[in-house]
Amino acid sequence: MTDPIAAYHALLEKKQFASSTAETLAEAQRARRLMFGTRLLSVALRPQFLTRRRHEQAVRAAEGVLSALTVLERAVLKDADLRAELCLEPEEEPLAMADPGYGFSSPSSRLDSFFAGQVRFVEYNAESPAGMAYGDNLAAVFAELPIMKAFRKRFRGRFVSTRKKQLNTMLRAFKQWGPGKRPVIAIVDWEGLPTAPEFDMFKTYFEDNGVKTVICDPRILEFRRGRLYANGTAVNLVYRRVLTSELLARGAETRALLDAYMAGAVCVINSFRAKLLHKKLSLALLSDERYAKLYTAQQRAAIRRHIPWTRRVRPELADDIIRRRRQLVLKPNDEYGGKGVILGWTTGPAEWEKAVAEAAAGCYVVQEAVEIPKVKFPVALESLQYIDLAVDLDPYLFNGRAGGFMTRVSAEALLNVTAGAGSLVPTFVIEGSA
Repeated sequence: MTDPIAAYHALLEKKQFASSTAETLAEAQRARRLMFGTRLLSVALRPQFLTRRRHEQAVRAAEGVLSALTVLERAVLKDADLRAELCLEPEEEPLAMADPGYGFSSPSSRLDSFFAGQVRFVEYNAESPAGMAYGDNLAAVFAELPIMKAFRKRFRGRFVSTRKKQLNTMLRAFKQWGPGKRPVIAIVDWEGLPTAPEFDMFKTYFEDNGVKTVICDPRILEFRRGRLYANGTAVNLVYRRVLTSELLARGAETRALLDAYMAGAVCVINSFRAKLLHKKLSLALLSDERYAKLYTAQQRAAIRRHIPWTRRVRPELADDIIRRRRQLVLKPNDEYGGKGVILGWTTGPAEWEKAVAEAAAGCYVVQEAVEIPKVKFPVALESLQYIDLAVDLDPYLFNGRAGGFMTRVSAEALLNVTAGAGSLVPTFVIEGSA
């Protein structure tokens, strides 16, 4: 089969596509509000192409690792000493131990990986995996590009939608939580965020599928007479985009949601129990051979293959971490958007030694660096240029099954849209020649 990347790039060089693709893509993104603040979501002019074989590899890897994480969560819930290894804050523990009222504590989640020769997962987003509505709408934009239509005359394939899976997963959990009840959704996060367009996209999608939805800042929620109200509307299903740590940091301002959850008055997705595995130390508990007995042989094999060496930064490891600077990454246990992440190979020795000392005094993980694949993408700058960009592949999981991806590209090693260093592209799974 012809190389699909080469075939797409050859199309892009043709006169009818060369001048129009970048302009059409930018205009369509603005029209659909596919923006992160003032930035377009995608600056690359083609999707990421994934062969069916690599798609199947990524799916097996994600489901295998999630199976082990599910076992770990059960063990953590039973064993207080093991739970202490996660560095939960005092206010987080009772929330995590409360029964959410449904089976999976994270009905939807995302494993973030780099897929060079092998899938290597570096983080698990168990609390609030973003990007699904953005991704579906971005895929729709690419699908309508004339160049993509020409490409699909030569290659069979598909974009994998995730919004429907997200809604179905939420409704399934809600049915377990409150059999026979009619859902009213509140999408809850801070007002004025650069991701606000995605909340609107989800609201439209949920309501198009018959579920009344409001968007609400957690500070204006009210819990009274056993019911939770968002802007005066009684809600019983919260699509929680705000993180637990952010809620707790606001104290009394955000107590309504926490109190309603603890009272069993509202179904919250993802649950506050999700915090257990959302901690980056969960991957340390996977990769540490001291806990190998928790897992089946198949799960241990998935961990060895797909989870890089990860440990909590402790004083006794400091010298080794300092010595292996060029092979290691430091990460705070509970941050997002690339905050506080230090890549050893981009850091000088003195700065690294200071960072390791600070990490050892706090709650950080150290992780072995993995190979970051670089792929040539067409990018519209002053002229069309082909640039080698770092690419990740982040499978979404719904009730334990993989379904769709978020894919980010960046000229920098730290791929994160929130941190300003990444751009989204939709993933197109190639099934074969047309």
